[in-house]
Amino acid sequence: MDNDFPSMITENLHLRAVTPDDAELYHRLLSVPEVTRFTDIPDSPTQKRSERFVSWMSRLHQKGHGCAWVLEDKQTQVLMGAIRINEIHKKEKLGVLGYELHPQFWGKGLMSEALAAVVTCGHEHFSLNRLEAWTLPGNDASDRVLLKNGFCYEGTLRQKAFFKGSYQDLRMFGRIASDMTKKTLK
Repeated sequence: MDNDFPSMITENLHLRAVTPDDAELYHRLLSVPEVTRFTDIPDSPTQKRSERFVSWMSRLHQKGHGCAWVLEDKQTQVLMGAIRINEIHKKEKLGVLGYELHPQFWGKGLMSEALAAVVTCGHEHFSLNRLEAWTLPGNDASDRVLLKNGFCYEGTLRQKAFFKGSYQDLRMFGRIASDMTKKTLK
């Protein structure tokens, strides 16, 4: 894995490294109920938990375990969200993705734009063969973001995870490096 952090610029976004200085703004993002509704992140996380999450994200790349980017508006540098390769399994050449975006930026194609850049980076920079992500049932917007970026819906893993006080079904999506066409949700 390359030691240089892969910052990226897209049409509307700057994807840059997460730093501990992002903790306060990221805590505000995670304090918005709509942002954490369909995630395994606790609703209303404490400041300390948000700081630990930002600290973990800021170390992912240097430890070779993943990579996390803050999404900033390219013109204003306003923090809009984050996107990550949460885990990189080197032997399998597999990356597991996650992301959050503030609701004021929803419906503008920005997460699709960010994910397209991360997909390219994952396959080309990190030489990952497979990228995967899960969504919770009802998170249709996130399903669409994944499908738009060439991920295939691979099925639902019933009660795969336990968080927020109950067992959760995870809708699994995957994309391999040789996938060239977009799949539609079945």
